[in-house]
Amino acid sequence: MKELSFLKSKIIYVFVAFAVSITALHAQQDAQFTQYMYNGLFYNPAFAGKDGGYKFSALHRTQWLNYSGTNGPAPITQLLTASGRLDDFNVGYGITFVNDNIGPVNNQEINLSLGYHKNLRRGILSLGLSGGLFSSTLKYDELIVINPDPNIPTSGRETQMNFNIGAGALYDRGNFYVGLSSKHLNQPTFDFGDGAVDNQLMNHSYLLAGYRIKTFALWTFEPSFLLKSVSFNNFSYDLSVIATHNQKISGGFAFRGEESVSLLLGYSILRDNSLRIGYAFDLVIGGLEAKSPTSHEFMLTYNLQPVSREFQKVIQRTPRFRF
Repeated sequence: MKELSFLKSKIIYVFVAFAVSITALHAQQDAQFTQYMYNGLFYNPAFAGKDGGYKFSALHRTQWLNYSGTNGPAPITQLLTASGRLDDFNVGYGITFVNDNIGPVNNQEINLSLGYHKNLRRGILSLGLSGGLFSSTLKYDELIVINPDPNIPTSGRETQMNFNIGAGALYDRGNFYVGLSSKHLNQPTFDFGDGAVDNQLMNHSYLLAGYRIKTFALWTFEPSFLLKSVSFNNFSYDLSVIATHNQKISGGFAFRGEESVSLLLGYSILRDNSLRIGYAFDLVIGGLEAKSPTSHEFMLTYNLQPVSREFQKVIQRTPRFRF
């Protein structure tokens, strides 16, 4: 669920379709994804290069499909990620790009991540840092204003950009993992309309955990949990469980607190299971008076394992010498 608030003394911007509490000061500003368990790098830079090889993913989310109202179109989000690893140094690297359209606001975010991985008690401890740019664009002609201010334009758009940093830690034991991270640690501020509108990007923290259960007949089950917090004042959560057969086909269910229930499907289409297609369908069960009842999410991932070459010494013989 997305919540947006732009507050200033006598001015309240009303985004009914995108808010649970119109006057909430601390609101969820980050994009949300139902397939969060496959996109750990978005939440935590410690995921960068954790599993080795090279990983690429692309995701498109259409939230509240066919929503139409006075508050603009429904949210649409794209996420691109890529990561790799320097095995000789136990260091991973990654990049994430997010394009998030929410009514009259368009947010774009690009971050570079570094992760350090160390063996610890039969598991791997990963520490990560991220840094990048966060760009926010306000489209004035799509804005609904109560108590208009002459400093706020009625047409056109304004874009502002600021630095953005984050950090995280992750422990993976093989059969389970748990990660804690925080984004927007510097809490950048955007002051649109010559300072008439103040919108601060609040600190967002995440707790991501999962458990891997291997059973008979090549089946594995993975329940996972994502707890989201804004400045430790606003909390929401996601729960899911996914079953996978032979690392090929998967299906599961998810629940987002007070917002939706979801169906998740996935299929790997190459012999080595390196290319995977994922789909998530959300059925909205909360706040239907300000939303459309369904959301859809499509994802494509590709895992490229490093190629190892072994060179065998060739015995060469000459008329004079023998090796």
